[in-house]
Amino acid sequence: MPSKLDQLKAITDVVADTGDIDAIREYQPVDATTNPSLLLKVADLETYAGLLAQAKREASKANGSDQESLDLCCDRFAVGVGKEICSIVSGRVSTEVDARLSFRTDATVARARGLIDLYEAQDVTRDRVLIKIASTWEGIAAAEILEKEGINCNLTLLFSFEQAVACADAGVFLISPFVGRILDWWKKATGETYTAETDPGVLSVRKIFNYYKTHSYSTVVMGASFRNTEEVEALAGCDRLTIAPMLLAQLSKDHSPLEQKLFADKPADGPGRVTLDEAAFRWAMNQDAMATEKLAEGIRLFATDQIALEKKFRA
Repeated sequence: MPSKLDQLKAITDVVADTGDIDAIREYQPVDATTNPSLLLKVADLETYAGLLAQAKREASKANGSDQESLDLCCDRFAVGVGKEICSIVSGRVSTEVDARLSFRTDATVARARGLIDLYEAQDVTRDRVLIKIASTWEGIAAAEILEKEGINCNLTLLFSFEQAVACADAGVFLISPFVGRILDWWKKATGETYTAETDPGVLSVRKIFNYYKTHSYSTVVMGASFRNTEEVEALAGCDRLTIAPMLLAQLSKDHSPLEQKLFADKPADGPGRVTLDEAAFRWAMNQDAMATEKLAEGIRLFATDQIALEKKFRA
């Protein structure tokens, strides 16, 4: 019998949650995602030493403040890594906007346009790239503007149904609900042990998936941030799943049957159509302690890693 990874690839687009070129070559995902945390890790790899040095040289030639030079340096490195990934995968690479801009719509739009310009200067067309933006109200508003310009977006740090609703109504190309981080919060809050079928992160993605399919939204659902293969298997049939190399390895070695759980053409019954304005969105987030806390935490952590990456360039 084929491995569970091969069985999964037959019903779901598998995305590698890594910037490690060797891992991407080994597991042959359709797409790959990066973020400041992953870029910080690969910046220490010999594979990317040349890109790191090149990013420094090119940024040093640009006129601007010290911070602007650091921004350009980080973006050039991210795009360099993304270009390498695009030479391996058949689909897209996700590249993230600086998390410190998560509450600034105009600044997010400008930074995203800059990333696309850098990609296109490297002969990577915009249809090979997804711009990752945090799922704040301001981030979703930025994505709506970018999507109308043909710049497709991946709305990340998504923890609530309301975030997913707002993204779909904004015409966002793809969302990344964070399955494992939702589970982390609930385990800490309740002290309970969850199975794959009771996992709050899994249930959240299933609800979003079925809502999108029931109401014919085109926004792609890509489950992310998995803690174990059981979570992955519980979402078999989802549009896409972005999976870390360690879990890809486990799935590739397991040759037992994989049951499909989600069906785009036969969605389970979900909520009726929901419409949210800014006030309703913010109130819903206010009422959802898990989503509010994990969104804020995620932005802080990505910002911390972005600053650490800048320190590498200063060095």
